[in-house]
Amino acid sequence: MIETVATTPFDDQKPGTSGLRKKVPHFQTAHYVQNFVQSIFDVAKRPEKAVLVLGGDGRFFNREVVDIVIRMAAANGYGRVIVGANGLLSTPAASNLIRQRKASGGIILSASHNPGGPKGDFGIKYNIANGGPAPEGVTEAIYRRTLEIKEYRIAKAAAPDLSTPGEIAFEGMTIEVVDPVADYAALMEQLFDFAKIQALIASGFTLTFDAMHAVTGPYATEILENRLGAAKGTVVNGEPKPDFGGGHPDPNAVHAADLIARLMGDDAPDFGAASDGDGDRNMIVGRGIVVSPSDSLAVLAANAHLAPGYAGGIAGIARSMPTSQAADRVAAKRGLGMYETPTGWKFFGNLLDAGKVTICGEESSGTGSNHVREKDGVWAVLLWLNILAERGESVKAILEAHWAEFGRNYYQRHDYEEIDKRAAEKLMESLRDRLASMAGQRFGTLVVSEADDFCYKDPVDGSISTGQGVRIVFSGGSRIVFRLSGTGTKGATLRVYIEKFEPDPAKHGQNPEEALAELVETANAVGEIEKRTGRTKPNVIT
Repeated sequence: MIETVATTPFDDQKPGTSGLRKKVPHFQTAHYVQNFVQSIFDVAKRPEKAVLVLGGDGRFFNREVVDIVIRMAAANGYGRVIVGANGLLSTPAASNLIRQRKASGGIILSASHNPGGPKGDFGIKYNIANGGPAPEGVTEAIYRRTLEIKEYRIAKAAAPDLSTPGEIAFEGMTIEVVDPVADYAALMEQLFDFAKIQALIASGFTLTFDAMHAVTGPYATEILENRLGAAKGTVVNGEPKPDFGGGHPDPNAVHAADLIARLMGDDAPDFGAASDGDGDRNMIVGRGIVVSPSDSLAVLAANAHLAPGYAGGIAGIARSMPTSQAADRVAAKRGLGMYETPTGWKFFGNLLDAGKVTICGEESSGTGSNHVREKDGVWAVLLWLNILAERGESVKAILEAHWAEFGRNYYQRHDYEEIDKRAAEKLMESLRDRLASMAGQRFGTLVVSEADDFCYKDPVDGSISTGQGVRIVFSGGSRIVFRLSGTGTKGATLRVYIEKFEPDPAKHGQNPEEALAELVETANAVGEIEKRTGRTKPNVIT
């Protein structure tokens, strides 16, 4: 039986870079989830009896919302919901299922790398039929609908048990419960030379993968241990938990410090990696060296042809604007197309669909390819392993050879988290007001060559996105970027990106803090960070 429930709008359901994210108690407000889901269903383009993919990273409140979405999908005329067993699906696995099964779209329940638990974060994101995050036109339409909604439709019956794969008839709709790992693992076997990676591991190559008690634990265990033959226990923190084991599921130097410490030790394994809450981010660490996300993107793009799935070469590379320009140097030297987009994976979708690019990446630990329309942490780990197996060199040797060929982009991101939102907005407003007069200004040895507020025109559909971050570029190619993040749930997060290009191999062994010291000092002065936020240092440096 279907019921129609009267409701009133909420004024704070505007999706950000990666969907709607709020604290769990906020989502638990009566009608809050239902209003947003109904707004998605009202706006989404779909045929009669459409197919919907559904799943999440297993964080606190995941299962309750899975049940709500199933009941509302039945009430709104969907013909089939494909859901991961126990409501689990990594974000890239969900994207793959949308594409494989020709679904009209999918709902992914995650706040990605944000903390979980009863007082942690939760999120709802809608992905369209290509498997990628809904573009701005769709998210804006969803938001407008949330401001005028007056009722939602939902089945009165409770959603059934979702623990066992199989089909279940429910209120005139079919619920298809699937193994969340199987289809994704099969795709990885098509892209990579599993036999060669197996041989590498059998030869004594050692590795460790920190799943951070997040959704990729089962994926990494099945692929690395069961299919590739890595020793049992290679995957650590492999059991997904609603609060991520009390940790913060963000694979960076702060939250994956134990992994880094292990790889820096005397008895370190050859290779280490980690992934985040919903499985779309990654960290790569070699024995004695941490690979920055920007360098990882460049290395993967330069070596992708070594994996069977990319043996014919890649069409081009795309990176988010704040990501270092290391990939640009690969594209220039290899004669590949290079695209600079705003932050947010949704901006890569058109480029991938149009065949303009094959490899994409963001400085926030996200890399991926045209196999899905999301960034993909496990994919990045497997491509690194395929490259290591083919080249027979260490992570450190590959990275140093890359710098010798293309030059080194020293790079850091400084995050100032949970600062006063108004203060953060005034800081950005002040920077924008001063842009026109910055060219030619000198800061120590640095001279500004150009400064702007990044605006992006999509080369495929012509859509324009403005206000995407302030860029200050100096003679010689160094730059500072300021932008406000759209992934937090409290206050504002100011991100400052600092980059210096060094072509001289003799200087590639420099400490990043030393190489970037003058730029860091300049960023603090130009941005008036301490004056406007009261912060003397960032919360996190990656």
